[in-house]
Amino acid sequence: MRSVLQAIEVARHFDVSRPALQRVLAGEGRRILRAVDGVSFDIPAGRTFSLVGESGCGKSTVARLAVGLYEPSAGEMRFEGHPLSSARSQPALRRKMNMIFQDPYASLNPRWRVRDIVAEPIRAFHIFSGRAVIADRVAQLLTQVGLSAADGEKFPHEFSGGQRQRISIARALSSEPEFLVCDEPTSALDVSVQAQILNLMRDLQNRLGMTYLFISHNLAVVRHMSDRLGVMYLGRIVEQGPGEAIFRMPRHPYTRLLLDAIPDVAMVGKTRAAVSGEVPSPISPPPGCPFHPRCGLANDRCRVEKPG
Repeated sequence: MRSVLQAIEVARHFDVSRPALQRVLAGEGRRILRAVDGVSFDIPAGRTFSLVGESGCGKSTVARLAVGLYEPSAGEMRFEGHPLSSARSQPALRRKMNMIFQDPYASLNPRWRVRDIVAEPIRAFHIFSGRAVIADRVAQLLTQVGLSAADGEKFPHEFSGGQRQRISIARALSSEPEFLVCDEPTSALDVSVQAQILNLMRDLQNRLGMTYLFISHNLAVVRHMSDRLGVMYLGRIVEQGPGEAIFRMPRHPYTRLLLDAIPDVAMVGKTRAAVSGEVPSPISPPPGCPFHPRCGLANDRCRVEKPG
């Protein structure tokens, strides 16, 4: 099957050191934050690959690497076989990818009408020309995501959170992409609205053949969306495989603890294992397996040997 996005040992490090003079006076070296530290995955066309993990594990950094907002510090991102750096310089490739952000209100220009927000990628990539043709296309996109053409005359503040996310999806689809990065697109929404947005995204994927990189901290959401699943911890993928296989038989202790945290009526009254402790600093990660300070199954080997 054709590969749309491929990550090959991708890393992204940030220099968070103090200014040089302060470092010299304090006698300290540089401080490097390893937000992503050697991540590999492959997303086939028409499929959904999901990344899950606690806040600070590097999921959103991977999302930004996937659309070229960040350059990898090491490794390579490839889009349809091309290095992502070349995709940024080629409009024909760049229009094939887009992103849906976590906060729909913050990602929409409050001073623009919805029709102009949705039409912006159409004009930027010169997909259609002529005011009437663009207006018709905007109306089609709004209808496609469950809004009306008349909503194009309104401003973002006139909509609910779920409706704003529908506008964000319409804008993402306006460049006619093949690949969407969905960075926690439902985490700011009510549970009932989350279900509506997820069903919409699944329907669009089936009708348009879209490929998704789906970022979330909610395993219940991910189960609804995923073909394959990667569990991230401290910048690395600790477990990866078919979504249902991981839910049915998780192998990594961290994955098991995350699954135990999902609300389940059948588990009422039963003891659950909680994820204890704090996530270690990505500036100075622990040696060996990064999860061993919080793992009840850790042994001496875990403290010195990093899993392959």
